[in-house]
Amino acid sequence: MPTQNYANHSRLVPMFHFVLFGILVLTLIGSAVNLYLSLGDHRRLYSAALIVVLTAAMLIMFAFIRIFPLKAQDRAIRAEENLRHFVLSGKLLDPRLTVPQIVALRFASDDEFVALAAHAAAGNLAPKAIKQAVQTWRADDYRV
Repeated sequence: MPTQNYANHSRLVPMFHFVLFGILVLTLIGSAVNLYLSLGDHRRLYSAALIVVLTAAMLIMFAFIRIFPLKAQDRAIRAEENLRHFVLSGKLLDPRLTVPQIVALRFASDDEFVALAAHAAAGNLAPKAIKQAVQTWRADDYRV
């Protein structure tokens, strides 16, 4: 596994992000076409509409299956980084920091973490800017 840095820190799972999503989108398109073609045939209309609704529900589930674990991880990261900041500085993180900013700060080494956290809070830096400001990258290989 290559050393993690800003350029390669995001993680994509091809079978989930591309294959499954593609199948769901194609199924939605196909079911919508089927529904359109079934508009004159009342015997097929119910099943065609049901397939569209179920496919839409699966697309919504696809999104939530990704979002819910990330929210739980964000909460854990917020607690971990708050503890880390307390250990390094004797103070809790600045309350002006948002969760996405704190999540971005996790990549900063201990040597630059406290200063970068203060700079991020004072300047209201975007998470992308925080990650780009990290000089010594601290890998996070456990993020889903």
